[in-house]
Amino acid sequence: MNYLVAVLPEKTTAEAAYSALEQQGLSESQVNILGQGYKSADEFGLINPEKPARRQVNRLLTWLIPFGFIAGYAFNVLTSIEILPQATAFGNQLIAGLLGAASGALGAWVVGRLVGLTVGSGDALSYRNRLNAGKYLIIVQGNEGIIREATRVLRQFEPENIQGYVNV
Repeated sequence: MNYLVAVLPEKTTAEAAYSALEQQGLSESQVNILGQGYKSADEFGLINPEKPARRQVNRLLTWLIPFGFIAGYAFNVLTSIEILPQATAFGNQLIAGLLGAASGALGAWVVGRLVGLTVGSGDALSYRNRLNAGKYLIIVQGNEGIIREATRVLRQFEPENIQGYVNV
């Protein structure tokens, strides 16, 4: 299934574009309007950037907490640094391992969150931002011929952005 997403600045333009697409024979199931008064991004199924960010954090936590613990423990074994003078050597090594694990967790959260929010959501974040700014999205679903025809029709309305996607 192919998708075409056009960003239009105002409601009247979006409604006119929707009507023009219907006149070309596209059905309601092939054309959607997203924006205030129409479907929301969640109703349409536009990916929420929080989900990929959460997945990325969990994936990194799986590796970085144990690695941080081992690295902190090994560093303390090699350097014999006394974190707490009243603790035994093994106690200091254990504390160093826990501090390493905490550092790994913090790194996983920061990096996973940033990467997940910026890269993991693809274009969905920019489309959500445009919807939040009061813009409207026209989304057309169909085969290549339908997308080509919809592109021709939508260009007449001078969209701010028009982008095609192929769902493999």
